[in-house]
Amino acid sequence: MRYIFFLFWSTAALFGALIESEIESIEGNKATIRVDNANVGMSGFVVHTLAPDRSTIVNSAEVVAYDPTSKKATVELKEYTLFKNNNLPSLKLSAQKGDTVVLAYGYGRGLVIAPNEKIYYTLTRAMKDEIFVHPDVFATLLSYHGHPTPLKEDFTGFCDNVSVGLLFFYLEQNLYTVDCHTFKILGTQSAPLKQTKEQLPFYSRVEKIEANWFGEGSDELEDYEPYYYELLYKFNPQNETLIKNIVSTSDVNVTKLAKELGLGEKK
Repeated sequence: MRYIFFLFWSTAALFGALIESEIESIEGNKATIRVDNANVGMSGFVVHTLAPDRSTIVNSAEVVAYDPTSKKATVELKEYTLFKNNNLPSLKLSAQKGDTVVLAYGYGRGLVIAPNEKIYYTLTRAMKDEIFVHPDVFATLLSYHGHPTPLKEDFTGFCDNVSVGLLFFYLEQNLYTVDCHTFKILGTQSAPLKQTKEQLPFYSRVEKIEANWFGEGSDELEDYEPYYYELLYKFNPQNETLIKNIVSTSDVNVTKLAKELGLGEKK
């Protein structure tokens, strides 16, 4: 068991180091940088230097392709909205050649979504170099928004507020490492833990998450695995490992989901 946890922590640790690289070229909303390693789906931002002691963030960035042979990554540039304030003037700057792309920012802080207390603490204790925000904080935010069923926007908004970079979803003896902003799966590790109990919508010490009268996210979550599988699949429809795990499930409700998603017969 220790060997198993060492394996998945070693893999997860690869996402924890901050990556910085200058933009070599820009074409449209795509920029090219050179890095030793990058995962498709990694998020970050672009920093433009205004003066020797002054700089500003001009774009958000997402890795959309990586060539390990040339060690070149293609990043998609988008508007950076985290510190957007309509009452302040905008410099209206965009990324330029020579600007610095910063990836994996906040990857040292994570949130674990687990079906029960035992699995939660087993996972967090195994990943000793990661700082975890307790799910109580997230559950409290969900209650404030009236969402007993967490939406993708709830996760990303939470991560912006508390500077979390990674989400860890435990589903059917697998741990999915997900970039909190792009919601792309960065890696999947086997973690065969015995699951005897299930807490909805995830393990926390918050007894009840308040619900809105209506609207998306206002319904109580009825089944753990099918919901989070579908949420991950929505933003990772080409992820072969995720699809294989959904199709090969022993959970009747996940099998039903697989059919609804048109993922084929169980193999």
